[in-house]
Amino acid sequence: MTSNDNSKFLQIKDVVKDFAGYKAVNHVNLDIAKGEIFALLGSSGCGKTTLLRMLAGFETPTSGQIILNGVDLAGMPPYERPLNMMFQSYALFPHLTVWDNIAFGLRRDGLPSDQVAARVDAMLKLVQLGKYAKRKPHQLSGGQQQRVALARSLAKQPQLLLLDEPLGALDKKLREQTQIELVNIIQQVGVTCVMVTHDQEEAMTMASRIAVMSEGRFLQVGAPTEIYETPATRFVADFIGNVNLMDGAVAVDEPDHVVIDCADCRHYVGHGITGTLGMPVSVALRPEKIQLSPERPAGEFNAARGTIEELSYFGSFTVYRVKLGSGLVMAVSQANTERHRQHDFTRGDAVWAHWTDATQVVLTQ
Repeated sequence: MTSNDNSKFLQIKDVVKDFAGYKAVNHVNLDIAKGEIFALLGSSGCGKTTLLRMLAGFETPTSGQIILNGVDLAGMPPYERPLNMMFQSYALFPHLTVWDNIAFGLRRDGLPSDQVAARVDAMLKLVQLGKYAKRKPHQLSGGQQQRVALARSLAKQPQLLLLDEPLGALDKKLREQTQIELVNIIQQVGVTCVMVTHDQEEAMTMASRIAVMSEGRFLQVGAPTEIYETPATRFVADFIGNVNLMDGAVAVDEPDHVVIDCADCRHYVGHGITGTLGMPVSVALRPEKIQLSPERPAGEFNAARGTIEELSYFGSFTVYRVKLGSGLVMAVSQANTERHRQHDFTRGDAVWAHWTDATQVVLTQ
């Protein structure tokens, strides 16, 4: 039996994994669409790798169901599952050539040699490594080894591809390059993909949707823009990108706006919340959404006075750390769009940080 509902190609239904009383995965529910690249994102020990291992068949759920294309995977050993897993270490056979590494699984499945040859050649073309076919893994760069491992994973035409920290072994520059390559290859093949990563940039760049995990649960599931721009909790706001979190209380609560009183400023936020007057909240404000000026801006809202404690120049942008009256240090990121700024701020300068009413998110948990 197969499923015709492509939006529920992979279904994870109320899955629990209990290790002697510790719930590594705690009642997780998720539907993944056919052809989607989905990222499980979280710090070490959050349960993301345990969940991936249950999909692969290396761990058995304590309770719940995992259904792939209408088929319940319960009790099915890893080698019978229509999926493939690519490990961070790549696990290539050092004594085999690139060609033979890719062919290994196909030969083991007893595929006729002409079909093996055709499939391996197609995979080499896909990952653009045709001229390296006769080389051994140690004669390749890290990025090339990574593409061989991907080609081997895709050669068996799995319904589901599992990636465990796929780019963890590469240096930063190569990782950024390879993220785009990898997405292009996966999309070209059209395979459904679940990846595990602790690297937020990797998840944001590669995945169509992300689940942020902590302590065995999903805190938020959504598209990268949704998770970055409208985080559901303090943890998500803090985990994804850089953020300034300011604690305060609700002073005005209207359907179209709220006013939050914080130690250093009054926030006027251009959307309503489901709250009550006086309730404690946090206001999340991304560094790149804040402007700096030497004079106080007009109006009583959305501005805080402080002193520049330090600044870091990154070429395309500069990050200022502004110490506010309460002692809170606010990060402000300014794009370097001109060679010479109108205001060239430096350490010790008194400044006003200000922002619009559409930039903040009010968090109640």
